Amino acid sequence: MSEPVVNHIGIVVADLEAGIAMFERLFGAGPASRQEMPDVGLKIAVFEAANVAIELLQYSGTNDAFAKRTMGEAPGVNHIAFGVEKLADTIAELEAAGAETMAGFPRQGAHGRVAFFEPASTGGVRFEVCGPPAKW
Repeated sequence: MSEPVVNHIGIVVADLEAGIAMFERLFGAGPASRQEMPDVGLKIAVFEAANVAIELLQYSGTNDAFAKRTMGEAPGVNHIAFGVEKLADTIAELEAAGAETMAGFPRQGAHGRVAFFEPASTGGVRFEVCGPPAKW
């Protein structure tokens, strides 16, 4: 993998509106973007800092089994995502180094094409890579 660039840190919240209100107080501004991904049961709000994005994620309660299987159900800091220029090459490099791509990845995510890796193969860290056109 070329020099890693942190794209975002994902945080699962029980209530997206409450999470947004808290981060608005902390950041002094609202989210840079909001979106829903009904195919995986997620509601997302993204706050931009100068050096990294904070992604708040709420399970919608509908069609969210894939998202819960990928990210677990516990609220809190969930994953770290790195932006990469060549997603397929990076996945191959990480797999050669022992990282195991989760079932169903790569796929389209909130930040372009993405892949998550099994935490057991990455030292217990939930790790994601995002390919272009991810912003970083």
